[in-house]
Amino acid sequence: MDFLVDFYGMREPYEGELKFFRERPEVAGMATEDNKIILNPFSTLSPRELSAVAQNEAIRLYLKQQDAAPNFDLTPEQLKMFKGTEYEKDSDAAKQSILARILTNDPSAKNATLDQIMQAQMIRDQILSLKKR
Repeated sequence: MDFLVDFYGMREPYEGELKFFRERPEVAGMATEDNKIILNPFSTLSPRELSAVAQNEAIRLYLKQQDAAPNFDLTPEQLKMFKGTEYEKDSDAAKQSILARILTNDPSAKNATLDQIMQAQMIRDQILSLKKR
């Protein structure tokens, strides 16, 4: 899904975003309000892992622009993972994050359910159809 990263594009973090990354080193990257992808320059992840993070964020941007409201429940393990994060109070964003994590083979999807996997496959097919255009 590298083509999706290229579509949205990456940029350097602004000063406020750098402050956020310093305070939240566990956050490897994010989809920004200006529909760009930024990565945490303080991250200790490998280049391959950071590439997966960028793909994850590109998928989240796609889902946000599509106003995707995934229709599945989060598992107790997923809910626990999101406790205390921005996703705790935004279930659509949390579900979009789970879909993106499934599509990038991120183990933090935490034992995705069959319903989640099926919806991720539908999203993957939609995204790949964009590439063919």
